Amino acid sequence: MKIKLTSVFILSFVIVSFAQSIYEPRDLSKVESSLKDMGKMWTFDNVPLDYFEKELGFRPTDDWLKDVQMAALSFGGGCSAAFVSEDGLIMTNHHCARNILPGLSPKGEDYLRDGYYAINMTDELKTSGLFVDQLVMIKDVTNEVINALNKGNSDNEKVKLRNEKIKSLEEMYSKESGLLCRVIQLYNGGKYSLYGYKRYTDIRLVMSPDFQIASTGWDWDNFTYPRYELDFMFFRAYENDKPVKTKQHFTWSKKGAKEGEPIFVVGTPGRTQRLFSVAQLEFFRDKTYKNTLLQQNELYKVYYEMFQNHPEKRTELLNMVMAVGNARKSFAGRYIGLRDEYIMTKKRDFEKILREKVNSKPELKAKYGHVWNAIKTNLDELRKYVDEATAFNFSPRSSSVYLPIAEKIIKYAHQMKLAEEQRDAEYKSDKLAFTLQAIFPDKVNDEFQKKIVRAHANFIRGVLGDEHPLVKKMFGSAKDEAAAVYVLNNSLLNSKEKVEQLLKKSPDEILNSNDPFIYFLLSTQTKLAELRAKTTEINNSITVLNQLLGEAVYKVYGDIIPPDASGTLRIQDGKIEGYEYNGTLAPGKTTYFGLWDKWNSFGQKPYPWGLHPRWQNIPEGLDLATPIAFASTNDIVGGNSGSSVINTNKEVVGLVHDGNLESLAGDFIFLPENNRSVSTDSYGLMEALKHVFKTERLIKELESSKAN
Repeated sequence: MKIKLTSVFILSFVIVSFAQSIYEPRDLSKVESSLKDMGKMWTFDNVPLDYFEKELGFRPTDDWLKDVQMAALSFGGGCSAAFVSEDGLIMTNHHCARNILPGLSPKGEDYLRDGYYAINMTDELKTSGLFVDQLVMIKDVTNEVINALNKGNSDNEKVKLRNEKIKSLEEMYSKESGLLCRVIQLYNGGKYSLYGYKRYTDIRLVMSPDFQIASTGWDWDNFTYPRYELDFMFFRAYENDKPVKTKQHFTWSKKGAKEGEPIFVVGTPGRTQRLFSVAQLEFFRDKTYKNTLLQQNELYKVYYEMFQNHPEKRTELLNMVMAVGNARKSFAGRYIGLRDEYIMTKKRDFEKILREKVNSKPELKAKYGHVWNAIKTNLDELRKYVDEATAFNFSPRSSSVYLPIAEKIIKYAHQMKLAEEQRDAEYKSDKLAFTLQAIFPDKVNDEFQKKIVRAHANFIRGVLGDEHPLVKKMFGSAKDEAAAVYVLNNSLLNSKEKVEQLLKKSPDEILNSNDPFIYFLLSTQTKLAELRAKTTEINNSITVLNQLLGEAVYKVYGDIIPPDASGTLRIQDGKIEGYEYNGTLAPGKTTYFGLWDKWNSFGQKPYPWGLHPRWQNIPEGLDLATPIAFASTNDIVGGNSGSSVINTNKEVVGLVHDGNLESLAGDFIFLPENNRSVSTDSYGLMEALKHVFKTERLIKELESSKAN
């Protein structure tokens, strides 16, 4: 059975300890935490200059930091980017924007498959919906927010007052400054900063490589190293139909960085949870990540099977395969980390020391000493409800079209029990026929919907277990494909004709029809509303307690440790360095030799290490010893995709596109032994532009830092 095979696959990774040599058995009783476990994601208003000077031999000036801050960008709301010329040229990852390529492709062309290059500036393609944000202002608003929160008499009221204060600050400063202002929570609420952004909305595509070179190895190589890919894309920001003039931008390094020299990742890491309590991490392990991974794994199988079965829809399905595959592997890596006793032992030790420090000072003990036990108590209560709250919930992305159909039919039945004048407008006689006609979609892909029904059935069974009444009623003993067949064979909603026949029946006959989708909603949604009310109240209490925990951490350690990632700009120091893995060594840098070795080693097949035709013959002039990628000790997580890697001269030496598998535990802890960011090498990228893509105009702009 597929679910069980998946479980075995996951469990097989649990025995691997992220920061351990296979030749050095570990005694967990001697494991200790370190403040270095909290990582190196420094905010620009609190860069540790003394640490940089001591560890890196480099002390950045205020002007250096301001230039770097202004050159960096948040890209499209979820990735990172940077200006790399004075004329608004932007560099980010291909995977951060590949979803726009099908829509930009004219009939007969496929920019996702083949790439795109604007030979002239007039050929740069306008995009729809893309934007970049440039951080230009940082202001501390901690006192305003915490004072508002403390006025609440209950946890629900405290969260409400905090959120209202944040909203009012954002509105006030946005109006005063003309910037897009956001209040950022740092140290779980120990500190609040207001960030002001300048937003650029006219973003045009300059150059995109072919999909295969940007995602070599597909989801198999995702979150791995050694790596051989060029995950990049270039855009340009415009204002008033002219390229933006950007005084602050990164320049291009001619040869990239050497192993051991200081380098910096500048970008917007999405979120880490390093300051959370051990009880919270155990809850993530036992509930949140376990259930989410189950759902993502089932969804991945659906989209990958559709992708395999329908080569004519390759481009249409490709982005979904990659997006779900990325999420699945990301949750799998984090789940592995949470099951690693070395990591959890370090987290327990950090918490033990922190509690001792808090309890050693009467004023801190009085305010914060109860926090850890209170968090655990609330999480224990949440455990009672979370499985049903998770399984009873459904969303358009992860459940079949038949549930929204069932939802509409249930509403119709309830409306028909009311007098005409009491019904909603769309259910009154003059509009009823139109409403009923719209219940069943014009087009339904039966193959896809059957697979989604299977995925949803496996997910519900996996969360609730075989003995839950809902599972028994809906699926009996049927599992996997058999469960989908069982549900669909008993459904009255899987064709337009069946729906039309059902709608001819009385409201009570509809509601008692025993259709599995109608049964699911009638059996779960009332209880789900009750569960949501309970879980919301508990989560609000946990939010307030985490606020106190953040305050405690900040009062004990101050800013000698960086705050958790929050989707905002950070600078992360490190160096190029290999590491030990799987009983061997990974090099600091990989070369183009490996690209063709992978292709040939896997029989020159198109998946997953295939090569676009332009790459299948080794280009004349390309030295295969040229580095294509590197691993470095910079502390990154999701959201750092598209971050520039720079040297002390503010030169681009690389472009972050990933981390290794070990880095996924970085959500909870930073282990420099083998947590690595993975980047495209600037030298290798430039050599590809010259010898493969032949993008003369772009090359000149990168080399001169201005459009030619």
